[in-house]
Amino acid sequence: MKALRFHAAKDLRLENIDAPSSAPQAGQVLIRNRFVGICGTDLHEYVSGPIFIPVEPHPFTRASGPQILGHEFGGVVEAVGAGVTSVKPGDRVSVQPLIMPRSGDYFADRGLFHLSTDLALAGLSWQSGGMAEYALLNEYNVQRIPDEMTDEEAALVEPAAVAVYACDRGGGTAGSRGLLTGAGPIGVLTLLAAPAAGAAQPFLSDINDTRLGLAGGILPDLITINPKRELVGDIVRSRTEGGVGCDIAIECVGNEHALKACTDAVRKQGVVVQTGLHPYENPLDWFQVTFKDIDIRGSWAYPTHYWPRVIRLISSGLLPAHKVVTKRITLDEAVTEGFDTLLDPAGKHLKILIDLTS
Repeated sequence: MKALRFHAAKDLRLENIDAPSSAPQAGQVLIRNRFVGICGTDLHEYVSGPIFIPVEPHPFTRASGPQILGHEFGGVVEAVGAGVTSVKPGDRVSVQPLIMPRSGDYFADRGLFHLSTDLALAGLSWQSGGMAEYALLNEYNVQRIPDEMTDEEAALVEPAAVAVYACDRGGGTAGSRGLLTGAGPIGVLTLLAAPAAGAAQPFLSDINDTRLGLAGGILPDLITINPKRELVGDIVRSRTEGGVGCDIAIECVGNEHALKACTDAVRKQGVVVQTGLHPYENPLDWFQVTFKDIDIRGSWAYPTHYWPRVIRLISSGLLPAHKVVTKRITLDEAVTEGFDTLLDPAGKHLKILIDLTS
């Protein structure tokens, strides 16, 4: 089968490799992949990896490079192993890519699988990934999707789950005012998820006017801010009741200036949610954190039980995730038209999907 594999930074190779066995082992599922998204994590691996891709065999999965990329994907079940009951051949599925011990782990025993110390991901530290024709997964990694959900939307459940969890971590209530920093796919998906959680009056900050324009086209009531020209906190305070700032600020970049803007813009006793991964230590004004009596919360991935909920949100139209897709390409075009395009500083695209069916 054809597969796009990471060998080293700036070394992605489209190769012909052996497909997984058509007779999966007990508890496993073989799927034919249909669509896969290129995630910011994939871009970081391409530019600076290996980061999450293990150099030595992963302690739980034993996987190491070269690694098939892609953890935002879905497909059609081709075969199932003994004991698999939740899906059958022919079912269309979305992939929940987190892989970890199911018991005997402090967090797994408490249902907090995403916090397992032995966590692995399909497409980063597992034998299979979405950027290939087939993938072998565990039964708990696949969730059947309803007829009204498209194959493209199945590949958007994973990033949408990140967005929904970020909103949950913010603890918003009906009418909450929110700031998002970062107009990438996760930022825009979080904006799309926020109304379903009751949020109103959204603000979005980014230094890229093109992406701000794309986001504004998706959410017409959005107030956009470019911090190169405007002070984020001043704009938010000027548009909120009493001039106090927003209730929740969600940082989706992994940038120290964006996080500082969140702590400035949020009101006293507001909540800041850190979703983007920071590559370096970030010095905050901790006096303001204390003086404003604010909460700062991390938001790592998502609880694995979110999949049915996020599927319902997308398939019902409450979370129109498809709006973030700006380009579709083939696997043969993945590097030049996908990875390299998304690394263009002009930022002309949000989410690029790879179509494995063409």
